[in-house]
Amino acid sequence: MLRVFPLALLPLLMLAFVASADLPSIRLDRMYPLGAAAGSTIDVEVQGAEFEEVRELKFDHPGIKSEWLKDKKFKVAVDAGVPAGSYDCWAVGRFGVSNPRLFAISRGFKEVDEKEPNDDDATSQAVEINTIINGTSDNSKEDIFKFAAKKNQRVTIACNAARLDSQLDAVLAVYSKSGKQIASNGDYDGRDPFVDVLISEDGDYFIHLSDLSFKGGLPYRLVLSDKPQLENVFPRAVKSDTDAEIVLLGRNFGSSATESKWTIQDLALQETKAKVRATKDILSLGRYKFLEHPTSHTVLPTAATCTLDGFQEALVVNNNTLVTTPILVSPNDVTLEAEPNDTLQQAQKLTLPAVVSGRFDRERDGDWYEIEPTETGAYSIEVYSERIAGRADPYVLIQDEKGNKVVELDDFGHRMNAFDGHLRDPSGIANLTTKKKYHVFVQDRYRRGGARFQYVLAINKQEFEFHIATMHSLNPGPAGLNIYRGGSAYLNFVIHQRGPTSPITVRAENLPPGVTAQDVVLRDNTKGVMVFQADKQAKDTTVPIKLVASSKRGEVLFEREVRAYTRVSSDANPASSRPMRTQWLAVREEAPFAIAMEKTKVEVDAGQKVEMKVKLERHWPDFKSQVTLQALEFPGNIKMTNVVLPTDKTEALVTIEVQANAAGGEYTLAISGQAQVPYNKVKTETTKPNTLVTQPSKPFTIIVKAKEEKKK
Repeated sequence: MLRVFPLALLPLLMLAFVASADLPSIRLDRMYPLGAAAGSTIDVEVQGAEFEEVRELKFDHPGIKSEWLKDKKFKVAVDAGVPAGSYDCWAVGRFGVSNPRLFAISRGFKEVDEKEPNDDDATSQAVEINTIINGTSDNSKEDIFKFAAKKNQRVTIACNAARLDSQLDAVLAVYSKSGKQIASNGDYDGRDPFVDVLISEDGDYFIHLSDLSFKGGLPYRLVLSDKPQLENVFPRAVKSDTDAEIVLLGRNFGSSATESKWTIQDLALQETKAKVRATKDILSLGRYKFLEHPTSHTVLPTAATCTLDGFQEALVVNNNTLVTTPILVSPNDVTLEAEPNDTLQQAQKLTLPAVVSGRFDRERDGDWYEIEPTETGAYSIEVYSERIAGRADPYVLIQDEKGNKVVELDDFGHRMNAFDGHLRDPSGIANLTTKKKYHVFVQDRYRRGGARFQYVLAINKQEFEFHIATMHSLNPGPAGLNIYRGGSAYLNFVIHQRGPTSPITVRAENLPPGVTAQDVVLRDNTKGVMVFQADKQAKDTTVPIKLVASSKRGEVLFEREVRAYTRVSSDANPASSRPMRTQWLAVREEAPFAIAMEKTKVEVDAGQKVEMKVKLERHWPDFKSQVTLQALEFPGNIKMTNVVLPTDKTEALVTIEVQANAAGGEYTLAISGQAQVPYNKVKTETTKPNTLVTQPSKPFTIIVKAKEEKKK
């Protein structure tokens, strides 16, 4: 059934509108419904900004296809073979390709639309168990659903909203026919609630669902089920290219499962075992292969998995396919935490390099380990929890034999531009001495414990490693990668690098005809950019592209997949960033101007300056204004003072200063030009207000000769 959004709700549905700066950037704000069943065809309505001529929705699975109906309405057909999981959806229109929104696919469930009125028990909507209800929240009211259940039937109810990019902060409660509340929850899977109910007597039961602040018009998928439901798996780390046995914990696993010692919401979890095997490419290419987007790890999710090499596995339990929680892949053997290790005297002995899959078993639990390095030097210390949906907020303390603190580590991760990768996992370095004993203590910052609070501790001699993520340049966005013909656009790089620094080269693959991107040499260990240029003759196109990073240490070549990320919301809170499986690029209308260096490669000594000539090409006849030239995400040891290119000029000199401490070698750089451009997206309008437009230059290379090289 086609869902129509009341006009009164639009202010609540839409995010902050695109400011009157820069050229139009298409933005997909929301879609309804948030998913469909495999093998079904449904009507979908989308909402967004700069939505002129949106006639196509693209998905990151070839089995999901769209057909434009009218306005912002599409028919979406899902092939029967599409696996259950979450998928990205992009809108494509006059101004290119948008940011994505998540779309869930189910298998084995009946899917229905919420029907109003359903604001009290008397008007509640009757639904069957094993149904997914697609709905939207009511302003200042609850959505109420009625279902019939039998005594001793175990029923799980999950509201999937925030994990599917919805702004809903849902609250769930379940009541008996007599009005007694038998369960309630909020913020179980991130901001999404979940309840697990063992029915005490035959009868009707009522689900009450609302936004925490009673905001209306926010979409959700309410899953009512007595099918198998997976809580998590243990261990949460496996050795690469090796068969590993894991224990699955969950509910309604069937008679072949056994009851575990773990309880959540006062009900025991069941457990069963399965085999998994991590493929070699996860480590060789630095990949995280997910089936469900990692959007429910915390109430304020960030780009946590940007440094996780791991995977999710689809496993069959009681004739139903379940997707595991994230599993870390290690090149080393994995050790299981062994209780009791609650005191320093009970510390579990580890052999380095060590990878330990652990759990905070109960409240106030803390785990002690003992290590004795065989080499003196810097050791990498990592604790994975948020990255693997482990639910804990751990910290780690290392002390020597005398009890002196060596290091204490807590949260880490980059926040820059539109990218939010700050997370609650500890990461850092400890300098350790051979043949000395050290004690390592790991605990949840709030001393929580139980089946959900898992972590992986990894300690090894520091070695070179890196991960690179991309983020759209529009800040905050969200946005797609769209190039105006004859101009340029860029992606931001976010780099996590440890061990000895080394230059990283990024190349773009699968670019369409007329679009180029120079290989980028990155020497800043946190950031960089890649600029894409479209020829004046390039045709309108929308294509998926791929970025690959490589770096050489001695004779060893490291190659890593560059992971594409998007910001979910333009709101400051939640400032969520999440991964995409595909990076799309689109070429559209003509750019107003372009800038480029006259020379694309120059040499300069460290500690010196170099002048470079910038050339401006004006494409629009009525664009006459000055252009401000400025550095675009230069590394910290290279500087450039802003220069104004006057209205009557097409050339200017900029001075680039290389500081004395700059490392020798190639640097791929770009500058940006910013100007007030007369523009009106309505082509028939003669009035064209000034719009502040930024265009990156074509990239250029500076070869720095370090002081050490000059002495030689």
